[in-house]
Amino acid sequence: MGASISWPYPFWIAHRGAGKLAPENTLAAFRLGARHGYRMFECDAKLSADGVPFLMHDGTLTRTTNARESLAPDASAAGGDHAWAELSQLDAGSWHSRAFAGEPLPTLENATRFCRANGHALNIEIKPTPGTERRTGEVVASHALRWWQGAGVAPLLTSFSRDALQGARETAPGLPRGLLLETLPDGWLEAALALGCVAVICNHVLWDSASVEKAHDAGLRVLSYTVNDDASVQRLMELGTDGIITDRVDLFSPA
Repeated sequence: MGASISWPYPFWIAHRGAGKLAPENTLAAFRLGARHGYRMFECDAKLSADGVPFLMHDGTLTRTTNARESLAPDASAAGGDHAWAELSQLDAGSWHSRAFAGEPLPTLENATRFCRANGHALNIEIKPTPGTERRTGEVVASHALRWWQGAGVAPLLTSFSRDALQGARETAPGLPRGLLLETLPDGWLEAALALGCVAVICNHVLWDSASVEKAHDAGLRVLSYTVNDDASVQRLMELGTDGIITDRVDLFSPA
């Protein structure tokens, strides 16, 4: 294995807080993941229209909030088209189950405060609204740099968007970055290195002994999403990968 950066993160990472057991990307999900013993969480961050980083995966509000009922009929469905004052009033829990009715969308600052207060690590996936890739990377990195100042373990900033990662790099070069990939095309390793990344995170089925060795020899860590069955976990452990992002916080004990 080539020279590698220090790697302070746990092997197990809870996807969007607690996978599917609670409404994703909410503090309720983070709390549930923590009750299952998880010490690191993955979340998605995008910008409101007025530049507030908040947690949401989808480009639109309709799947995971009550926006269809709460917003005007002709309002945009895109989360990035609304100011935070409006987004903060949405119900981001009822879609999941009645037990979580009224759960709000959290800001990235809310999630950070939870993690820092409890000694948890955070993987922030930069999830830009189309057309705002570089700016989202810049703003998320700027906020992360400020909110995590003095923390023992810095947040890991990841994205499928190379423009977002470049924006993050230019704004906060000292924060670790990871390149997210849906495939492993020619040049994937060179792209990660060119962006100054410390890790590559891809669909777990793509990793094999050759690609893991290639990444490790270049000094990069190897992580996988979203791994929810025993056979896949066993295969990835045998390959010597460095981290697993899972929905099944109830199935896999991180201890």
